[in-house]
Amino acid sequence: MVFYFTSSSVNSSAYTIYMGKDKYENLANHLTFVMKPGIMLYILFMNIQWFHVDKLSSAHVYLRLHKGEKIEDIPKEVLMDCAHLVKANSIQGCKMNNVNVVYTPWANLKKTADMDVGQIGFHRQKDVKIVTVEKKVNEILNRLEKTKMERFPDLAAEKECRDREERNEKKAQIQEMKRREKEEMKKKREMDELRSYSSLMKVENMSSNQDGNDSDEFM
Repeated sequence: MVFYFTSSSVNSSAYTIYMGKDKYENLANHLTFVMKPGIMLYILFMNIQWFHVDKLSSAHVYLRLHKGEKIEDIPKEVLMDCAHLVKANSIQGCKMNNVNVVYTPWANLKKTADMDVGQIGFHRQKDVKIVTVEKKVNEILNRLEKTKMERFPDLAAEKECRDREERNEKKAQIQEMKRREKEEMKKKREMDELRSYSSLMKVENMSSNQDGNDSDEFM
């Protein structure tokens, strides 16, 4: 079971946040040990960021960024939503102020078979960032709670849906490219015709002027 939340920023569309029901249901365990062909690449493509209270036990929270975004692009409001979720779901952290929350791309998580349930390491420590939650803000938690949904993630189905969206997007891009090429060809033909007409008019004018000069000489 995974909890889904929706987070919004003033200057962007909504973001999806995931949180495991407990340490046995956290998404890191699910993603690491329930892999099928192609699923790993799909998760990487989804651009998921991982959040956890630093040096304390807490829920594992995941944020799905928008296409093309990087970890540095996370809006401040969304970043604090994720940080408040992990703090609120930490037995010790929920009672403390000035709690540090670490976050990093999902691809940077290191999970091996010999690790305890819920335990996670990192491939590159320099890719781990920290944000501090000074104190609990009920307004943030209440807002997120209203968007909360419980779901069993079907990664294969989500991958197929995402693949279908990608195919439709590429199809639309190809159609748009063809439309623009058609418009450019039409404009080129119109310009060629205009230049041809202008050249013809110049020739006719030259002929008319020459005919006029001949007449003057005869007069």
